Amino acid sequence: MSTTDAVAFWDGVYAARPAAIDPQPNARLTETVTGLAPGDALDLGCGNGGDALWLARQGWHVTAVDISAVAVERLATLARSYNLGDHVITVRHDLQESFPQGRFDLICAHYLHTPLDLDRATVLRAAAHVLRPGGRLLIVDHGSTAPWSWNQDPDIRYPNPREVAAGLDLDAATWTVERADSPRRIATGPGGHTAEVTDHVLLIRRSA
Repeated sequence: MSTTDAVAFWDGVYAARPAAIDPQPNARLTETVTGLAPGDALDLGCGNGGDALWLARQGWHVTAVDISAVAVERLATLARSYNLGDHVITVRHDLQESFPQGRFDLICAHYLHTPLDLDRATVLRAAAHVLRPGGRLLIVDHGSTAPWSWNQDPDIRYPNPREVAAGLDLDAATWTVERADSPRRIATGPGGHTAEVTDHVLLIRRSA
């Protein structure tokens, strides 16, 4: 699928939803970041912006990236409405084609899954390389299929965190895996429906 088609697809996804008024952060982000000194953060696939807004409220300066212009424009408007415009920069990127400029203390990629073409390992490897020394890359993937997931393929297999780490092929002398596990939680989907889901959590720290 071409870049134009991918943009149109994700613009359509977000345009079909009401604009979020108070999007909430992902649980794995808050449990990982609470207690860290704020710095520069990069949110890959920012979506409705719950993670970016939460980070900004903790004092982080956030570059929030999504392929959808609808998503980033809505987030920019929301950030300004909360007086967080100085802490949140929104940028449209197709990560298959380009990567944001800068160096970061935290990069988060929550549920960076797509039915379209995306060389995820290359994107996440690029993210690891733009971490500052001591910076962390938090990758949270689906480990199970929720009843409201767009992919209901019963044969789908979700690579575990260690497999994802191996696929990035990062030098262990420079990047350290600080966490690789598969916790469960109760998630709330569209319409308020709840279900137990599994997250695959990978936290990598750049040491040098």
